Amino acid sequence: MGVDMSNPPNSHIKDFFASPALSLSLAGIFRGANVGTAAAAASVEVEVEEGDEGSGGGRREETVEVSSENSGLVRSRSDDDFEGEGEHDHEDDNDGDDKHKKKKERNTIDTPLSKSEKWKRMLFKESPHPDEKQRQQLSKQLGLAPRQVKFWFQNRRTQIKAIQERHENSLLKSEMDKLRDENKSMREAINRACCPNCGTATTSRDSSLTTDQEKQLRIENAKLKAEVEKLRTVVGKFSPGATASCSAGNEQEISRSSLDFYTGIFGLDKARILETANQAMEELKKMATAGEPLWIRSVETGREILNYDEYTKEFGSENSSINGRPKRSIEASRETGVVFVDLPRLVQSFMDVNQWKEMFPCLISKAATVDVMCNGEGASRDGAVQLMFAEAQMLTPMVPTREVYFVRYCKQLNAEQWAIVDVSIDKVEDNIDASLVKCRKRPSGCIIEDKSNGHCKVIWVEHMECQKSTVHTMYRTFVHSGLAFGARHWMATLQLQCERLVFFMATNVPTKDSTGVATLAGRKSILKLAQRMTWSFCRAIGASSYHTWNKVPSKTGEDIRISSRKNLNDRGEPLGVILCAVSSVWLPVAPHVLFDFLRDEARRDEWDIVSNGGPVQAIANLAKGQDRGNAVTILNMKSKENSMWVLQDSCTNAYESMVMYAPVDTNGMQSVITGCDSSNLAILPSGFSILPDGHESRALVITSRQEEKSTEGGSLLTIAFQILTNTSPTAKLTMESVDSVSTLISCTLKNIKTSLQCEDS
Repeated sequence: MGVDMSNPPNSHIKDFFASPALSLSLAGIFRGANVGTAAAAASVEVEVEEGDEGSGGGRREETVEVSSENSGLVRSRSDDDFEGEGEHDHEDDNDGDDKHKKKKERNTIDTPLSKSEKWKRMLFKESPHPDEKQRQQLSKQLGLAPRQVKFWFQNRRTQIKAIQERHENSLLKSEMDKLRDENKSMREAINRACCPNCGTATTSRDSSLTTDQEKQLRIENAKLKAEVEKLRTVVGKFSPGATASCSAGNEQEISRSSLDFYTGIFGLDKARILETANQAMEELKKMATAGEPLWIRSVETGREILNYDEYTKEFGSENSSINGRPKRSIEASRETGVVFVDLPRLVQSFMDVNQWKEMFPCLISKAATVDVMCNGEGASRDGAVQLMFAEAQMLTPMVPTREVYFVRYCKQLNAEQWAIVDVSIDKVEDNIDASLVKCRKRPSGCIIEDKSNGHCKVIWVEHMECQKSTVHTMYRTFVHSGLAFGARHWMATLQLQCERLVFFMATNVPTKDSTGVATLAGRKSILKLAQRMTWSFCRAIGASSYHTWNKVPSKTGEDIRISSRKNLNDRGEPLGVILCAVSSVWLPVAPHVLFDFLRDEARRDEWDIVSNGGPVQAIANLAKGQDRGNAVTILNMKSKENSMWVLQDSCTNAYESMVMYAPVDTNGMQSVITGCDSSNLAILPSGFSILPDGHESRALVITSRQEEKSTEGGSLLTIAFQILTNTSPTAKLTMESVDSVSTLISCTLKNIKTSLQCEDS
């Protein structure tokens, strides 16, 4: 019997491809023009039956029609066809209706279709994966095409696997619910047996009861975490969206960080958390205000050094080897400074996690508020307590990030002073994962004192306890001395960002500090775009778990690392595959000399390969800080072929300097200059991060000459380039792109060394 192929096959089967159980059989029917009616019917019947099983046993009532020149329609079995299969209908013997008799006879006869189904099911039990010979033999016995037999076994295996997975998933969920209920009941029993204020047992009898229940609670918590992790693995592996890719700009993207597994599962004791926060607040106030002998100022460096013997006398010592933990290093630092921002706004920026990340873009790669234990009083948030997670980073992939889980407590001390303290809580709850306690915050934070005219005095204390991790030799001294994540870094960044905010909000900026932009709206739009570029740059070059860094060989010996990402929907960056390459080197040049060289447009052609030696003209220059190095510049880079506009943002403070730049669309940038919204202007920043090398040096000679007193060491320069390798997000990274960006880094570093006369470094 022939099959009518007058219409394209896709027009017949389009509506059925939504059902995986039908798609393969229908495709097989339409491929063969000489397939017999019985074979076609068998194929359709098999697939419908599989679809019933795969969908939970419900019976399908769909009718599949196949055009035929001779015989009209072939129909899959409906409910009427399935009625009474394998059984005798109990009908009235006196009923002589021929229709009922024929139907009864039809139900008692083993049709070729039911025989083939029995054969296949029998063989499937013996061998779910038949080889080619077995499939050929079965196809001959049943009169089916080998391809139909193959598809049947594939569908059958898939359906059985899906049923098993759903069953296992259901068991896991029910077990997790059971554990959660037991956890809750035991916690309520403990709370009833304890004083709500101090957390101690009310009687000796209750004390023994509480201890036993607490042990049981720990066991149940461990089981619960294991089940949750197992359930996440199952759901993540088999859920429909498990393979969906996410944009790099999506803050809710799926990651395997420790926070993902433990958010909302701690069940922490609120009374004990508040007690710990109050103790941390008292320690912070003493640490911030005490002088000698607790803090001793170094004559050589001017830094304050914690006298740890005095600290243990004042606050007691902690055994850093408890619970089998390795011995840890202690980093303590204190810094005092003035910031240009009013007190309420500053306090709010610490208590809002998004504002906090924006305030410290080069230090915080991830942050989240896990839980709010107390909202505080009124809009000021006095007394607010919240659980937080943060991932601190340096602007280089060579230094590992630090993940910290802590409680933040905000309190008004008096009419003019506020205090914000952070403290890790793994001493309160021992069931936190080990990955979250590699770094602990001992009581750290800041005392903020309100001054007149929108100024605040800030005393910052940073006190960390960390396991020693592998750090590149270039950064080892810098990190182990406490400079990388110390109070000086936090304070310098805070001052820079607050100053930037003041210049952004100012309406009386002198003309000399805002050249090339005629309107206040245009100035704000450009500064906002530059801030977004800075944030994007800081997020792209760190060692955060957002990225996977791989070392690539370099012809000139540099340590170059690359990472790629796919941007699917973030309009702030070009859509497609983005390649980021980073290299860090030491240069025997003072940090401020290197910074001035890189931001100077007059000398840009000495190192920038893209400029091709052509002239660079500053179209606009906007100050964003008191230091002249803190500025946003729009550059016009002219060459023989064409001209290109580049947006450059330079930042410098007492700790770190950065120069970031990105080519921009000329028409889009002109609209931004007039004050239009810049959020949809795509930018892909590259640039430099400059740090002092951390080696405290002494003067070699004693002299009265000012220039001979300099004891500045070298610089740690990190150079990063980002390029769009393909506009299609589904494209793969090519070795040509990797080689191209590696060559770009090597040549740029060579040019910088040549210009600064340090080729042998």
